[in-house]
Amino acid sequence: MNFPILSTLIFLPLVSAFFLFLSKEQKNNNSAIYISLFSSIATLVLSLFLWFSLDWSSSDFQFVEEQSWINDYIKFKLGVDGISILFIVLTTFITPICILSCVNSVKNRIKEFLIAILVLETLMIGVFCSLDLVIFYLFFEAGLIPMFIIIGVWGGSRRVYSAFKFFLFTLLGSVLMLVAIIAIYWLTGTTDITQIYETKIPKEYQNLLWLAFFSSFAVKTPMWPVHTWLPDAHVEAPTAGSVILAAILLKMAGYGFLRFSIPLFPVATEFFTPLVFFLSIIAIIYTSLVALMQDDMKKLIAYSSVAHMGYVTLGIFTLTKQGIEGSIFQMISHGLISAALFLCVGVVYDRLHSRQISTYGGLVNYIPKYSFLFLVFALAALGLPGTTGFLGEFLVLTGSFQKNYLVAVLATFGVVLGAAYMLWLTKRIIFGQTKNEEIKNLKDANRLEVLMLGTLAIFIVFFGFYPTPLMETFNVSVDNLILNFNQDLDNFKLVKND
Repeated sequence: MNFPILSTLIFLPLVSAFFLFLSKEQKNNNSAIYISLFSSIATLVLSLFLWFSLDWSSSDFQFVEEQSWINDYIKFKLGVDGISILFIVLTTFITPICILSCVNSVKNRIKEFLIAILVLETLMIGVFCSLDLVIFYLFFEAGLIPMFIIIGVWGGSRRVYSAFKFFLFTLLGSVLMLVAIIAIYWLTGTTDITQIYETKIPKEYQNLLWLAFFSSFAVKTPMWPVHTWLPDAHVEAPTAGSVILAAILLKMAGYGFLRFSIPLFPVATEFFTPLVFFLSIIAIIYTSLVALMQDDMKKLIAYSSVAHMGYVTLGIFTLTKQGIEGSIFQMISHGLISAALFLCVGVVYDRLHSRQISTYGGLVNYIPKYSFLFLVFALAALGLPGTTGFLGEFLVLTGSFQKNYLVAVLATFGVVLGAAYMLWLTKRIIFGQTKNEEIKNLKDANRLEVLMLGTLAIFIVFFGFYPTPLMETFNVSVDNLILNFNQDLDNFKLVKND
């Protein structure tokens, strides 16, 4: 294709944000919402066209665009494969839902809020399209700015503290990655990812470079013990901010492990795999136990996100087909489920202005449509068969059993804890006794809320029963990733023996 579809996909939301910025203030915010919604839906349609146009039988990067940016040293190079396309589609699918959620949750400066959302969409898509380390880093870090603004301006009472904590944690974690990118350019003479794959990084440098990238990805994932920024950010962020943070931003680090850590540093990846297993198991078990003790719905879901992302890092570093495919599927699944759960919290928060679990109880008797949808998402989060939550965890555990029995057993214990905190939450707010008289006057989910939550529920159940479209998309790319990793590892070992 001669048409620059990836550049269009990336910058379409940014152009819409600029158009919104130039538009005049209106007494009602309908025009700003309509413009943003139209832009995000157009971006979604374009990403779906890209997905169906992709050759799923090839592991090569496709729709590649390349332009010199700074002389010939740094190139604005874009491309997608079977792994990155799904994260792009997830991003463009979640964004319209976030815009729709603004109707009830954002009360002031909605035009500016929508501009931040659209700018953030551009930056997130850019992360998954980048084929140059410098371009990836710029998109990866620039995404902090609109999210910082979203939390700091439209967040709760402790929004400034949470925004700065989020910004400093994630920025400081990425400083070492920038140093590593400079070192890679010094070693290989390029920042082009495809060329670095072919050049190979000398093994004596791989451990330090792997740790530098890990410092950034571990914070963004977030892995224990650098996860403490996430609960605060989720609690204070507006509903749309929490949805994007959980559904997309956390996945950028998992994608980084797949795109950089494994293929660029195979020797270091094998060496540090036990460390990742150790941190992942602690994240799964410890944060699940912490989730059990929470009395704030958002905090409970935030800690559950840390536990679920523990399965992602565990699956990636099993370096098995089932493990890596399970981790990718888990990221897509968690993107849908976590978005739905945070939207559910937003629905009742807009009515009672409380996130405390003790405020609720017996919701099924008064708002049955909402209660039914919440139950679907809670069951998906605990991994009920027939939902996307089951398949991702099942594949990760299967890959873990191939690699290390003890790790797999401990991770399986985390599934039990996950069922415990989600069922405990559901019992207390959906089926418990009604202690708050205000609940009896609650209005059930309206048409817009049913549309958002129902759409997510349909895809969670559909892909739970029929995951083939997702699995076939990344199957060949995962095979190629594992094949190249094993070949590179064998070559480095042969050189060492010689």
